[in-house]
Amino acid sequence: MSEENKNETGDDVEVLAPAPEEASRGVLVAKRQGLFGNRDTGDTTGYRGLQVSVVINTPTERPYGSWFDEVVDILAEVLEDNGIAYSAAVRGVVVDRGQLTLEIAREHLVTVCRLLRDEQDLRFELGLGVSGVHYPDDAGRELHAVYHLRSITNGPRLIRLEVAVPDADPHVPSITNIYPVMDWHERETWDFFGIIFDGHPGLARIEMPDDWVGHPQRKDYPLGGIPVEYKGATVPPADERRSYR
Repeated sequence: MSEENKNETGDDVEVLAPAPEEASRGVLVAKRQGLFGNRDTGDTTGYRGLQVSVVINTPTERPYGSWFDEVVDILAEVLEDNGIAYSAAVRGVVVDRGQLTLEIAREHLVTVCRLLRDEQDLRFELGLGVSGVHYPDDAGRELHAVYHLRSITNGPRLIRLEVAVPDADPHVPSITNIYPVMDWHERETWDFFGIIFDGHPGLARIEMPDDWVGHPQRKDYPLGGIPVEYKGATVPPADERRSYR
């Protein structure tokens, strides 16, 4: 194996590059090595030889196919009727693996969700949840809130919304007044990723203790853990376990 396929300790590594068709439509934002991107010797889980590329899809050109063009056209029309330019609200459209994703500017998220729910030709009336993604190397867009909405009236149709915000200003408006089911989902995303949902009726931790420091599903969260006793046996943090290599 060539020198470029060795890590800093001299071990051979398996390099998982994007498939050619994936790389051609995506932007490489990072290359990671080991468990949760850990690069030092603290990774004793046996995965320090793994290297992966992080690729974010670039916007898709029209026609999008299926019912996607219809939905985008209707949304553009009703946005204009509400005095909002489509290009100001929708930053990009990605069609990948049969799924439609709209990147929405956070200042227009509430309006877009309301129109998607209420417009008779859209009627995405069911909110399925929101989750977070952390891309620490995507400068100025490190934190992403991802929403899934389903139309029962005009469906079944599933649409995905994505809002990207900087780590230095992790604020996204809450949509609990439009989709009440998002209440606990927004709390969980705040808990694990640190995205602040402005206007949420009670944004507090939902999984971690109230006094927990940090947001444990972020990529920059320290590798390790809390020793756990299970049926008389103690499971140490990941960085204290024995090496399997």
